[in-house]
Amino acid sequence: MNRVVKCGLFAGAIAAFAVQGALAQEEQKEYAGAPDPTSYGYTVLMVGLATPVSLPWDFDWDVFGLNANLAYSDCNKMYGLEAALVGSTARLKMIGLQAALGCAFANRDAIGAQVALATVCNRTGYGLAVDAVGINREFVGLRADLLWSMTDSSVYGLSVAGLGSAVREDMWGWQLALGGNFARRVHGLQTVGICNMTDELRGAQIGIVNYAATCSGGFQIGLVNLIMDNQVPFLPIFNCYFPID
Repeated sequence: MNRVVKCGLFAGAIAAFAVQGALAQEEQKEYAGAPDPTSYGYTVLMVGLATPVSLPWDFDWDVFGLNANLAYSDCNKMYGLEAALVGSTARLKMIGLQAALGCAFANRDAIGAQVALATVCNRTGYGLAVDAVGINREFVGLRADLLWSMTDSSVYGLSVAGLGSAVREDMWGWQLALGGNFARRVHGLQTVGICNMTDELRGAQIGIVNYAATCSGGFQIGLVNLIMDNQVPFLPIFNCYFPID
């Protein structure tokens, strides 16, 4: 049964990385060399039904204050609070709080907090993300994902997920989930209900199944512990490897 669960989680991680990689390539092609959108000016208040049906009219505004629309909020730069029922979008930098029942989307950096059913940040998120599903290029701070999170680059801080989280490059800090954790390189701690997996471990893994292709110094606690470059790759309960130069 553990083998079936492990294979399923691994397949899910591979699929997630493949989809996210394709989306990242398309996003890079779309925005490569494209100029930033030109703003009409700035406003301290934007309200309405759904952008561009709002006051002031249209998308291309910088909002320094409140951007609140019934269905959908969209602007260039957002400094303050952006809220809507369906979705909130900041085309350039977002500093403050971005909230929606549906999706909160920051096309560049997001500094502050994103709270929605799904959060997306095309560059780096700094601060807090609370959602069911989160997708980001890089994250620094605290992530709390009810279901799943995918990070195309690295995470620095604490990542808490229900089903699992996947980090394409480096996990610096603590990665915690009920289902599965996946990171190319772990610098810190992975704690999980079922399966931890990494290409390179520099720290600790705690879970039912722990897998590290290589270990630069660390240990595992669980029923099944695998460190593939260790002299004894498999040990139950406890496994460790601290290379001596």
